[in-house]
Amino acid sequence: MGFCIGHHFVYHILRKALKHFLDDYLHQSISAVHILPFFPFTSDDGFSVLNYSSVNESVGDWDDIEAIAKNYSLMADLAINHCSARSQWFENFLKDQAPGKDFFTTAKPTDDLSTVVRPRTNPLLRKVQTSSGVKYVWCTFSHDQVDLNFANPEVLKQFVIIIKQYLDHGIRLFRFDAIAFLWENPGTTCLNLPQTHKVVRLLRALIELKQPSAMIITETNISNRENLSYFGNGNEAHCVYNFSLPPLLLNTLVTGNCQALKQWMMSMPPARLDTAYFNFIASHDGIGLRPAKGLLEDNDINELVEVMKTFGGHTSWRTLENGEKKQYEINISLFDALQGTTAGLDQWQIERFICTHTIMLALEGIPAIYIHSFIGTKNDYLRVKNSGHNRAIIDINGNIRICQQS
Repeated sequence: MGFCIGHHFVYHILRKALKHFLDDYLHQSISAVHILPFFPFTSDDGFSVLNYSSVNESVGDWDDIEAIAKNYSLMADLAINHCSARSQWFENFLKDQAPGKDFFTTAKPTDDLSTVVRPRTNPLLRKVQTSSGVKYVWCTFSHDQVDLNFANPEVLKQFVIIIKQYLDHGIRLFRFDAIAFLWENPGTTCLNLPQTHKVVRLLRALIELKQPSAMIITETNISNRENLSYFGNGNEAHCVYNFSLPPLLLNTLVTGNCQALKQWMMSMPPARLDTAYFNFIASHDGIGLRPAKGLLEDNDINELVEVMKTFGGHTSWRTLENGEKKQYEINISLFDALQGTTAGLDQWQIERFICTHTIMLALEGIPAIYIHSFIGTKNDYLRVKNSGHNRAIIDINGNIRICQQS
């Protein structure tokens, strides 16, 4: 089984290009394609969703989605943790109107938020003026992405409706984006809480009831042990992203030392029946460093970051419980990341690039290849400058946002 995780083409005139590209070049190599958020959005490359039920007119329409779904198993994102601060739901929240009233998580600045795990550096709470007074909304990722309140059953009902719509349009694979942060409870880490796992189990049951062949893939950029917990007892995710693989494999190729990669591979339990690892080595998210925790020593991670900087990479940061900033991910084109070793640049970039994919393809699980690996994309510094976001370094002039294969 093959996957191509792809991103959408930005310009309307090119909206048919993705299907032509798949049909002309990859039809015999892959069986599935992942199109990242194709909905109207306001920021974060599509992950700040304005409207979950429509397709962004600049990239196509539901007919285009269905056309791809006829020939490939189609994966789409369910951006379930948060939505845009300019969405109709949030506008209604500010007015205390339905639908949207009580749809978003709020807290008080005096609440115990000291242990909340953050993937970003912006303040967690955003002060807003509503028709009933000042409130502080919870923003795990950015102030344009307000966390939804799944303690309100009406929010869950809305997402059940959305999932059914996606199934009706031919989507069979659901990527649960940022699912680990779904449930907020002050005084805790708000990461991987029991309620989050219960929501995943419930949605799996409902999805399988509607379409037995559908699958859930959880996107949890966290430590290896926490990541594996989303298999549950075979009743949660069908697949989990193997987030530890990219930093371990990159470390191996640039240091020439495979010990950490080997130990991790030997420690990984075989996936139980009807589940699988979702293996990848590059994505729009960059190379996550948190999944390397406990697998690489801190000095090894620091050395890897410094080597990637010499190859033109950047670093994104997160805030720890004590307010300290810590490296969260490396932002660099995989092709450029492999242009040398700790000793510097050399002539083995292409061979090293092929080697990484060969190892990934040989592992147990479903392999996923980023579209930029197909075309050997290099660092895009202009997009970083224009966007102000380090992740833009692996974009191609705005035309293709992201693709991964497996």
